[in-house]
Parts: sequence; structure tokens; C-alpha cells
Amino acid sequence: MRNLRFLILAFVLSSFSLNAQNSPAPIKLVQLVLTPNHADWNYHCGEKAIINIQVLKFGVPIKNAEIEYSYGPEIIKPSKKGTLSLKKGIGQLVIGTLKDPGFLQLKVQIKYDGYTYKDEVKVAFDANLIQPTVKKPDDFDHFWQKAMEQNKRVPMEPLVTFMPEYSTSSVNVYLVRLQNYQRGKYIYGYLCKPTKEGKYPVLFNPPGAGIKKIKPYTGFAEQGFISFAIEIHGISPEVADADYKNIRKAFNDYWFIKLDDKDNYYYKSVYLGCVRSINFLTEVKEFNGKDILVTGGSQGGALSIVTAGLSDKVTALASFYPALCDLTGYLNNRAGGWPHTFSDRYSEWNNTPEKIETASYYDVVNFARKIKVPGFYSFGYNDHTCPPTSVMSALNVINAPKEIIVTPISGHWRFGETNSKSIQFLKSQCEK
Repeated sequence: MRNLRFLILAFVLSSFSLNAQNSPAPIKLVQLVLTPNHADWNYHCGEKAIINIQVLKFGVPIKNAEIEYSYGPEIIKPSKKGTLSLKKGIGQLVIGTLKDPGFLQLKVQIKYDGYTYKDEVKVAFDANLIQPTVKKPDDFDHFWQKAMEQNKRVPMEPLVTFMPEYSTSSVNVYLVRLQNYQRGKYIYGYLCKPTKEGKYPVLFNPPGAGIKKIKPYTGFAEQGFISFAIEIHGISPEVADADYKNIRKAFNDYWFIKLDDKDNYYYKSVYLGCVRSINFLTEVKEFNGKDILVTGGSQGGALSIVTAGLSDKVTALASFYPALCDLTGYLNNRAGGWPHTFSDRYSEWNNTPEKIETASYYDVVNFARKIKVPGFYSFGYNDHTCPPTSVMSALNVINAPKEIIVTPISGHWRFGETNSKSIQFLKSQCEK
């Protein structure tokens, strides 16, 4: 018996040790610290930006460190490359300036003890003056008004199913199926309602990019909202994981499906589905009848702006690092938004008149122009997925009241503090 106990204890300890060894390190052994000489990372055009550089090991500068660097307009091919020797592990680079509003990007790397360590930083030059390159089609408003009118002819036929396995003592969760775009085509989502009797604001939460099974999130309902989070591909979350994985393969690069046909482009049903989701939420009996909110990040940030631009029912929004902004930036020698439709990577098959025209009907910039309600917007300068040049192209054309929170150091993610501010903002709009 003692031997058996010993073996069990040894197995447990060895498993614990193995798991601990496989845990990823929260920081890098060698750190590159890049610090702009302006605390807010903002400069005026014509003003030179200086980046202070430290190469640290165990938090201590590495002597005689040699770094490789490159810099130039963000995402675009760098204008200068070189090496820099840091005798005491500390130095600086003057990366220059821009004559037109935009962002400069510095990339740095060091090879040390057989490993390569990298970091980068972007700084802004009069970012509030960046203007979009995408044009608004003359019939843009008519195109979308007609599309919404046609979608009204397709009955919503909501199917709402209580999900006790996801519900809690404070939140009831429901699986919802809505018919959208054409008969037999659906979108699915999870509706979360506070269990406490009363009337509540409704909050629509469109998804980020990708084809992944959605799961209910009760956090918004716990904050006092009736929330509705959807998937956009017409795939029920009740589909078995193995089948879901196979279905997902059929939608690879869905953002390019029928891009040469503005009337049948993939995102047409998606945008209309967002409006349909708002209409569904306003029919929920616990809705307070006045506050209709929308929030999301990345593709969800884009769809938040699109929804607020299309639906006159929305009363406020919060959008994080929106995608699909100023897609034609790449055609004008600057960064465009996700999914980087007209970048060099896709130019061989995407840079056609038909696809460029279609993109203008779906570019978030042209929906941002239509927003009339207060909005909260946030992003980081170090974002490559949704480059800040593209994001500012959209935010700068919004004429409605807006609160913009920039956390320059962040990439395609948000800080918990910023997320809390967005919730506070949405709640403040409900108190008016």
C-alpha cells in the first residue's frame, strides 16, 4: 500500500512539474524597450520623432548590444534599414517625420545567444487630420435603403429556446434563430436577460472575424443589459464540434466571397443581419423602450459602426479597433484596413474595378459618415490587424459626439481598464 501511495504521489508531482515547465513565460528573457520622446506618441507633421531604445536582460541593459532596425510608413515597405551599436545597452534613433498625416513604424530586432528578439513601435503625425481614400458611391444611401426594405419582406420568424445549462441565478440564456436575407437562411445568437423583473436597455454584440462556435457571455446582462451576441455565418452553435470544423473549411476567406458583385457580396447578408438583430431586440418584452446599444471589437467594431449607421434605432455605440476601414488605402500607398483586401498579398486577384467598386459599398468609412448618435471608440497604435491609419480614416469623418480613447502601446487587443470605460460610457448614455 505504501508503494502504491508513493507511486501516485510521484505521478502527481511529475505531472505538476511537466505542466509547470510547459507554461509559457509571461515576459521575454531579453527585452527591447522602445520609448518615443513624446509621452503620448503624437507628433505634428514636420516634427522629428526620436525613439529611445533599451536592450535588457533580467531588467539590466546588455552591454555592446547590436540591433537591426527598419522604419517607414506603417505596413508599407520600410524607407530605411540599418544597424545600431548600443555600447551600454541604451541608445536612440531619429526616425524622421511625415509631411502628411499618418503613422511611422519602427521595427527593431537583436540576435542574442542564438535567439532573435523583436519589437516595434508606431507613432502618429497629426492623426486627427487623416482623411479616407475610399469614395462614397453616389447611390450608397439608396443601395442600403433598398436592401433593408427588401430584407423586411423576409419574415424574421424568431425561434427562442431557453438554455438552462448556460443560465445562472442572475441571468437567463436563450438560443435564438432569426431568418435573414432569404427564406431558409438564418443567423444564430445567444440572448441573455437579467432574471430580476424590470425593464432594461438592450445591447447588441456582433462578433469578431472568423468562423468559430459562439458561446453565451452573461457579463453584459450582469451589468444590467439585455444582450444579444450573434454568429454571422448561419451555423447553429449546437452543431457537433467535428461537423462545425468541416463546415468552417467551406468558408475560408469569406470576406472575399463574391467581392466582384456588390449585390451579392458576402457581407451584404451580414450587415442586414445586424439590423435585423436590432429589430429583434426591440421586440423583447423586457426592453425599456428607449436605449438601444451596440458594441464590439475588430470585425465586431466594424459591425457596430455599420449597425449604428444603418439603423436609426441605435442610440449609442462603443467600437474597438474597427476592421474594414478605408480598404483602398493600399491603392494610395498607405495602410488599409483588415482584411487588407488590396494589399500586395492579394493585389493579383483583388485589384479590379469591380472589386474596388464593391468595397466602397461595404467600407466602414462610408457608414461612419452616417452616424448620428454618441460613440465611444478605442484602439492602439501598435495594431497591425486593423492599422491605426485605417481606423482614424473612419473616426475622423464621424460628426456625431465621440469619445476616443487611444492606448498607443496596445496592439489588436484592449486593456481591462479601457473596456470598463466603454461600459461606463454606454451606461451613461442610458441615464440621459
